[in-house]
Amino acid sequence: MHDERALAAAAEIAAGSGVPLHDAVVVLGSGWTGALESIGDPTWVVPAADLAGFLPPTAPGHAGEVASVPLRTDHGVVAHVLVLSGRTHLYEGHGTAAVAHGVRTGAAAGARVCVLTNANGSLRPEWPTGTGVLIADHLDLAAVSPLAGGEFVDLTDCWSSRLRAVARELDCGLVEGTYAMLRGPEYQTVAELRMLRTLGADVVGMSTVLEAIAARAVGMDVLGISVVTTTELDEHGEHPELNDPDAVVAAAAESATGLGSTIHSILTAVLPEPAPPDSAPPDSAPPEET
Repeated sequence: MHDERALAAAAEIAAGSGVPLHDAVVVLGSGWTGALESIGDPTWVVPAADLAGFLPPTAPGHAGEVASVPLRTDHGVVAHVLVLSGRTHLYEGHGTAAVAHGVRTGAAAGARVCVLTNANGSLRPEWPTGTGVLIADHLDLAAVSPLAGGEFVDLTDCWSSRLRAVARELDCGLVEGTYAMLRGPEYQTVAELRMLRTLGADVVGMSTVLEAIAARAVGMDVLGISVVTTTELDEHGEHPELNDPDAVVAAAAESATGLGSTIHSILTAVLPEPAPPDSAPPDSAPPEET
């Protein structure tokens, strides 16, 4: 069941892009905007805030745009991908529904595959800046959920092993790890970083997990790719230098183009042929009164 805001945004996307259904949704995190050109050439781009339920971006390194991208192979177009260049974070104060709205809109637009990207701080000193990390599991330490009521969702398969296997085959430089999400916007203390490593986290950030939960709740297969932008703990268990938000964005941007090519290859490998052109667009619903 899709919520009304997501259905309204999906209908606007279908009408504006001329694409009745999108096969996948990709969310580009901090510094990842440049990955769009590697994923494909958009045929339609709109400011996200022009669509129902979306908010203007406030975090550094988020373009705040929604694009429709056709993926082509030697035999032609194989799929249409909805690319969200930016996200709403929990720390922005708009609640969990705003955080999950992008992926819910992707699902309402027809997406069966969801790719979530972000920038992280590494708790593994052997993973240098620029390392691409496949999210194999997560810790939701924000202590909130995008779900409400008796909506029980099994997250033991949250991060698709099938998609991760395809990603590893296509990019041997990727590693796998557990991503810990905290609310932010403050960075963690050294004691908190040590605690996270003791709990089993390999990398830490302030996004993505709530979107993954929402995506699984509507049945999408989820792939997470996180890029190391800082070393949070060195080999002595110390924090080597103070975090600089601008440096985080710059470090992610350096890796975005290459990882965007990886995302293109993954989607081309896993997505089926598009639905027939006479497929019905998502049901529309008017936005709620505000």
